[in-house]
Amino acid sequence: MQLEQAIRTRRTHKAFGRDPVDRATLDELLELARWAPNHDLTNPWRFRVVGPGALARLKRAAGPEAATKLDRAPTLVVASVVIAGDPVQDQEDLLAAACATYIVLLGAHARGLAGYWRTPEVLRRDDGREAVSVPAGERVLGLIHLGHARQQREAPERAPTSEYVTYLP
Repeated sequence: MQLEQAIRTRRTHKAFGRDPVDRATLDELLELARWAPNHDLTNPWRFRVVGPGALARLKRAAGPEAATKLDRAPTLVVASVVIAGDPVQDQEDLLAAACATYIVLLGAHARGLAGYWRTPEVLRRDDGREAVSVPAGERVLGLIHLGHARQQREAPERAPTSEYVTYLP
């Protein structure tokens, strides 16, 4: 798949098949993430692949109503960023980790997988962070849902570039 095609055709999916993403493919995707641009090569991103025990803890922390959304995809990955305490570095590292997370989604799409990046409320709470072993020195970026799509998604309308691009003299 060509890069531009991957960017234009990747969609958020919320309906997945039951088969988890195999370990080798996950390793490939998470290896791709390390190529995200990051100032001073801080490699600030962290990814935690959620296993059955961690998922059970996260579902307990989320509560019964929110826990059902954690069952959407067969493979879940928590994306986070290390916080250094320097506002400038933290901003740069946050953006680098977001790029790394998107690389995982694009890589998954290029391999025929579906993805969904969400920011569930449970991962903003101490009990949710503890359930997936995120230490105090990291900020959670979100939960990446991965698997095989059970649906096709059409591209939504996008704003024309004239609405968000300014050429300065």
